[in-house]
This record gives sequence, structure tokens and C-alpha cells, in this order.
Amino acid sequence: MRWLFLLLLVLNVFYYVWHQQEAPLRAKDVTPLNLYRGSQQDIRLLSEAGDGSRAKPSGSAVDDRCLYVGGLSRQEAIQGLLRRLNDLGVKAQMVPEDQQATGYWLKVAPESQRLLGDVQLQNLSKEFNELKHKIMQCEGVAPAE
Repeated sequence: MRWLFLLLLVLNVFYYVWHQQEAPLRAKDVTPLNLYRGSQQDIRLLSEAGDGSRAKPSGSAVDDRCLYVGGLSRQEAIQGLLRRLNDLGVKAQMVPEDQQATGYWLKVAPESQRLLGDVQLQNLSKEFNELKHKIMQCEGVAPAE
């Protein structure tokens, strides 16, 4: 028992000396926000940006956004999702493989986007475990770099 006590005492002394030799942590220097902003002086939510630009002509930035659903790793799963969307009356098409980032994606037609609300997307993600959805430019899903 005496040897166990001496061993613990030596270990505690070693631990104390080891921690005393470490350099104290310094706080990070934080750049003030007004210096960081630069050209980007205001931040607007997508919902705020959408209100003023709904009346713009069809070439506006809001109108060229599309809904993408997918991110599934297996082609059989994306085919099942496509069938499920067709059952809901949603028109979707497969994104070409050269435009896919990770997994398989479907591009939802603009006229069908209103049929897929938050509730429908949550139900679909319960059905398909890996399912993700993004609103992006209609050119396609950017390839991974």
C-alpha cells in the first residue's frame, strides 16, 4: 500500500511540473466587423430579397433559381424518389452526372416547386434517409472541387 501511495505522489508531482511548463493560452485577436465587411455592407435574408424582386421580369435572379432534391448515393434510391415525386404530381428530371457534386440529384421543374412544401420534403426525407434539398441556380449542382 505504501508503494502505491508513493507512486501516486510521484505521478502527481510529475503532472504538476508538466502543466507548469506549458505556455499560457493567449486570446485571439478579433478583427472589428466594420473593417471586415468591406463592399458587403448589408446582409439580407433570402425571404427579404425575394419580396422586392417578385415583380421583376423573368430574367431576374430570383426566377432563375431551381429546387434540387437528392444527394442519394445509390441510383436505385434516386429512381424510387423519382417515382415517388411523379406519384405526387411533381415533375422532376435527373441531373446529368457531370453536373452532380456528390450522389444523385433531381431537378424539380419550376411549375412543380409549389407542390413540394416543407411538410412534403420532411415526409420524403423520412422515407429516403440521405435526402437533401437545395435551392440553387438553375444551371445545375456544381461539381465538387
